[in-house]
Amino acid sequence: MKKVIAIGELLIDFVPHQKGCGLSEVTDFERVAGGAPANVVAAAVSLGAPGCMVSQVGQDAFGDYIIHTLQQKGVDTQYVFRHPQAKTALAFVSLDASGNREFSFYRNPSADLYLEESQITPEMFADAGALHFCSVDLVPYPVKEAHRKAIQLARQAGALISFDPNVRLALWESETACQQAIREFLPEADLVKLSDNEIEFVTGCKAERQAAEKLFALGSKIVLITKGGDGSAVYTQTEQAFAQACPTEVVDTTGAGDSFAGAFLYQLMRDGITADILHTLRAEKLQEYLEYASKCSAYTCAHKGAVMPTASEALFYK
Repeated sequence: MKKVIAIGELLIDFVPHQKGCGLSEVTDFERVAGGAPANVVAAAVSLGAPGCMVSQVGQDAFGDYIIHTLQQKGVDTQYVFRHPQAKTALAFVSLDASGNREFSFYRNPSADLYLEESQITPEMFADAGALHFCSVDLVPYPVKEAHRKAIQLARQAGALISFDPNVRLALWESETACQQAIREFLPEADLVKLSDNEIEFVTGCKAERQAAEKLFALGSKIVLITKGGDGSAVYTQTEQAFAQACPTEVVDTTGAGDSFAGAFLYQLMRDGITADILHTLRAEKLQEYLEYASKCSAYTCAHKGAVMPTASEALFYK
């Protein structure tokens, strides 16, 4: 099976023990290794795919903890670099009564932002099947050009490119800057994953199919849309499929979308799906992929923090 590689932010999520209150009211937090790209690759690895993380953390205890946690999950961390001065990023989280999140980020600037283009090398992408990235590290720091080089080398290695914008406006100087960076990188993606509340911001379109058509015109071959309790959808130029959300008691939505994306990528790797045949997937297969990814996402929602299921846990989860 080909590898899933992720590039982007690594950080510590401080997840609250209290639920149903604002961030200013939270008194106790639990430390959890986080960062959406890392969650995606951890999800794929937990299900059985080989996976590797490309990023940078500080020479600090939080960096130690993140690397150790990823290694325990089976993620290859040989390309998680250590910056001698900048610190590991932190994010404090609050949860409302339904498990949805509010973030406060501390990275001014953090070690991941100083990942250099020169640190991205062809050997990273040996046996790569997919490269996944998000928008948090597409800010005007060296890491943006590191992403550009990673995409170039991954494509040369035959990997498909997966992009989840994962909009976090609190990290940007303006909504416009965030939107422009996302739209700059959309043409690089074979697979685009959006949540329903990001569709219009990212594409300028309100309707799912209209948004998918716009992304296809930019070069995407497949579009995933997650809609929380309303389920999920997937579109290619000729096919579409929909899945209901898997019923679950929602404890924490942290990592739910990442679990979904990681599970979808795992299935593509398992079945040997490459960028050049993504558009040929039939509706029945797409439906199967959605239902499995939905199960994995529901499992994550039922746990505090970004807990990803193993293959057996996903298989028997209802």
